[in-house]
Amino acid sequence: MSAISGASVPSSVRQEMPWLIIAAGSIVAMLTFGPRSAMGFFQLPMLADTGWDRTTFGLAMALQNLCWGVSQPFFGAIADKFGTWRVLTMSGLLYASGLIIMAHADAPIWLHIGGGVLIGMAVGSGSFGVLLSAFARNVTPHQRSMAFGICTAAGSAGMFLFAPLSQGLISAYGWSDSLIYLGVLMLLVPLFAIPLRGNSSSGIQSEAQYKQSIGEALKEALGHKSYVLLVSGFFVCGYQVAFITAHFPAYIGDIGIDARYAVIALALIGFFNIIGSLSAGFIGQRYSKPYFLAWIYIARSVAVTAFLLLPQSPASVIVFAIVMGLLWLSTVPPTNALVAIMFGTRHLGLLGGIVFLSHQVGSFLGVWMGGYLYDHFGSYDPVWWLGVALGLFAAVVHWPIEEKAVARPAVA
Repeated sequence: MSAISGASVPSSVRQEMPWLIIAAGSIVAMLTFGPRSAMGFFQLPMLADTGWDRTTFGLAMALQNLCWGVSQPFFGAIADKFGTWRVLTMSGLLYASGLIIMAHADAPIWLHIGGGVLIGMAVGSGSFGVLLSAFARNVTPHQRSMAFGICTAAGSAGMFLFAPLSQGLISAYGWSDSLIYLGVLMLLVPLFAIPLRGNSSSGIQSEAQYKQSIGEALKEALGHKSYVLLVSGFFVCGYQVAFITAHFPAYIGDIGIDARYAVIALALIGFFNIIGSLSAGFIGQRYSKPYFLAWIYIARSVAVTAFLLLPQSPASVIVFAIVMGLLWLSTVPPTNALVAIMFGTRHLGLLGGIVFLSHQVGSFLGVWMGGYLYDHFGSYDPVWWLGVALGLFAAVVHWPIEEKAVARPAVA
């Protein structure tokens, strides 16, 4: 990967990181990413009690990912205009409501409304698209990639913490009461989000913003080749990680490995995801982000291929979890940094949200197809191999992306 010129910034123009904002956003990311990443642990005990099949649960998780994606551009635009804290407060309330409805679901429709629609909207209003746009307004361009890496690592920490927490709660109190406890925990989100007050007109980047309406920003972005390629490639990330999040615990049981290794595997993914996300922020600050993204997708395809073809054992599950953890959300910092480089920060919540919409369409297909194809073929193998092919497609798509600002008329 080629080094990025201008990565070195003179000390005279350097500015301290806004650590209160970084810390607050990171805690929110940990909370909003945690429960949804642990949904796979609730699948088998819930289905055992209710008698529903995996397609039913898979559809709820697929709706969750789709509602996350569809709602995120809207919540991003609302945060850009009316303020990040208001949107994050809505996220905490939606999250708590969704988890509690899911806990009391006595018919699939309530599982789909609570676990699917409401939690999906909660994550859409409290996830990286909203948080990273707030970060981008308050850090210098030189600091963005690293700041994005810290926030993404915090989301990874949520996965690392909530995997054993959720499994422990289920073992002690059952799946229904565990969801209620997690719902109450989500009411902390509005409190920790207070330092993130402000909209796109606030922050240290406000004076340098190019003035556009929402319509003008959308027209510019959707007509920009590199942005369209970025949107297309991020679809693959969603497909791969959502399938593993929702179905890996069940897959572990299917291949005859003790269920505790599923907890270990998802916790390892979360832990090494922290390392991978921080490393991605560091690498993306110094080298070509499009090339870096291409190599991430190639590495994912290689890792899945090796896991499927080599003998599967507890040791191979652990190795696979470590490798995938390093690659898990390492796509997020360079992807969001590219959007900020191309278009600036004025409509970053909206334009970053559209990129995440593509991610979540992929997530919908990965989760839903995981359940549907398993029920149809009795195996997850077709979904795994499709993910390998899509990873190679994503590498090809990211290679020609140009890491530079879109050409605009000069502003007096």
